[in-house]
Amino acid sequence: MRLTSEIINILNAGGSVKINCKSKLTSELINIAMAASKNNVTLICTNAGCKLTSELISIAAAGKGHVVFELD
Repeated sequence: MRLTSEIINILNAGGSVKINCKSKLTSELINIAMAASKNNVTLICTNAGCKLTSELISIAAAGKGHVVFELD
């Protein structure tokens, strides 16, 4: 598992990433989504069903169209 700062660095370099939502706090996912949006890359969130709808909305808003949720 990568640190949030490492994931953000990957996004800043232009890479897209796929993350298990169970492994990150919502606040971390929001920061990661913001980086995805800023760099015009994609964040894929697996196991998104473990988060509340309100949390997913916050992550989506931060990602501005650059977040894909896998709802199980």
